[in-house]
Parts: sequence; C-alpha cells; structure tokens
Amino acid sequence: MRGLIRRSLRLELVAALGVALALPALALPVEPTGAQATQTSLAAEIHDQAGRTQVLLTIAVTGEDGLPATGAAVIEDAGKPLAGVVLDAHGHANSILSLLPGSHNLAARYTGDATHQSSLSQVSPVRALTSGTPDFGIAVAPATLTLTAGQSGSVVTSITPINSASLSAPMFVTLSCSGLPDQSACTFTPENIEILPNATTAITSTLVVATQSGSTAQGSNAARSGSNPVSWAILMPGTLGLMALAFGTRRRRWLSRLSLLAVVGLVGTLGTTACNPRYNYEHHGPPQNLPTPSGTYTLTVTAQSSNGITAITHSTTMVLTVN
Repeated sequence: MRGLIRRSLRLELVAALGVALALPALALPVEPTGAQATQTSLAAEIHDQAGRTQVLLTIAVTGEDGLPATGAAVIEDAGKPLAGVVLDAHGHANSILSLLPGSHNLAARYTGDATHQSSLSQVSPVRALTSGTPDFGIAVAPATLTLTAGQSGSVVTSITPINSASLSAPMFVTLSCSGLPDQSACTFTPENIEILPNATTAITSTLVVATQSGSTAQGSNAARSGSNPVSWAILMPGTLGLMALAFGTRRRRWLSRLSLLAVVGLVGTLGTTACNPRYNYEHHGPPQNLPTPSGTYTLTVTAQSSNGITAITHSTTMVLTVN
C-alpha cells in the first residue's frame, strides 16, 4: 500500500514539473515596462489596374501623448500577414498591394518598440475584382524579422495561383529581393516556382536573410613592427639604380648592365615581400570583416513571371531590423 502511495506521489511531482517547464513556452508576449499605449489607424484606397485590384494603404501610429511612434507595422488580412512596413519620423507608412480576387478584411498591427505598446487598427473591408486571366498573389510570413549582426533568419514566401485553370502550360515565377543593407544577402529555396494548370494551393519558398558580424582577427604570423618589407622593396632597387648611375659616369659600358640588374632586383623583391598578395595574407592574416550596419530596413520581395510576350510582376515588403 505504501509503495502505491509513493508511486502516485512521484507521478504527481513529475506532472507538476512538466507543467512548470511548459509554462514559459506558453507565456504571452510581455509589453515593455512603462511603455505607453498607442493607437493605429488604417485607410484603404482601391484602384483597378489591368484587371487586378490594387489597394493603397495609409498607416498612422501615435502614442497616448499624441506624438508619433516609431518602429514597424504589419498589414494583415483576416489575421494573416501580407506585408511589413517601416514607420517614418511622423509615424506614417504607405503600402501598395495587389489583392487576390474576393473579399478581404485588412488591418494594420503596430509591433511596438521600447517605449510604445503594440496596437491593432480597425478592420477595413475590401472586395477585389475577379478576372479570368492567369495570375498569382504574393505574401510573406512573418512580415518582420529581427537579427543580431552575424545571424540568419528565414521567412516563408507564399505564391497563390489565380485562375490557373486558364493556363495551357505551367507558369514559372522567379523570386528576388532588394533593399538589403550592406554586408548582407538573401537566398530563396526554391528560387523558381512552378504553377501548374488548375492549381489552387499556395506554393511556398523559404527566404533566408543572412547578416555578417564584424571581425578584427589577424593572422598569427604577423610581421615584426621593426621591419617594413615595403620600404625594402622600394629602397633596395633605388640604391642599386643610384650606384649604377654613379659608376656609369666613368664606365658607361656597364651602365646598361647595372640598370638591368636593378630592374631584375626590383621585380624579385616585389614578388617576395609585402607587395605580394600571398605574402601579405600569410604574414598579416585576412582583411577585417565589416559588420552589417544596425538599423531598420524595408526589404522588397518581388515575384516575376513572363510568357515571352508580357511580364507579370507582383511584390510585397517586409521589415528587417539589425541590432
């Protein structure tokens, strides 16, 4: 009987420990301590272009003190991220998106910063036109990415077919990105997406953004501070040349030979001293790596397809923050 009681107590302790360990993973994001509340507004203006519905979105975020907020905002459609934008100094941001046919419930979610809490705008209902032309839509998730210099992060890019039943052959879409800061790069896997006739399911590609950390490491075979190979590379041939000129005043027949010897010495010295790239690498190590500059950047993700006559291009934006 006592054995059963002890075993029951052990099971209860293990279950309690499991719950305690799981609580941090289930915890909701915590707003910055002392951050003020914000208000986010979204205005949508619809335009029809070549059978597609485009919407111009204007976002404004202000704090409870009436001053503009900083940071990024995410444009959502029924809670699904479509794009990310960076607020300017006035707390405003604009974005132009091409919408899939049908009804949409657009909203802007401010992500907050060190002094402002996040907030969500009211929903703006929009209905996009239905067209019979083969096309596609593009979206990214998440729409914001925060990295420390030297880290990499991934974003899922979704390509949704539109009217693919009208395709007589597969449509190929090529993905690219722009707006990256210095010392960073982006890659798509896959870079080219195939949309088959009658396809309806979104096709995804993984976008990886890589940043670079600074490095000041030098090679272990550093040259001694008392020696300067570059100086020797210049002074030695120069000295030989002067000696040749002085000696040549009396014996000019030796002048040409000594000049040739000086040239040979110059070439040989330059090839074995610091003027040689290999010598510099072996004795001074690789050059210093510059880090990716910190800041907040707007990256444009573009999808393009062409049938050989006309090109279809759609793009969306995301926000990259480098610490």
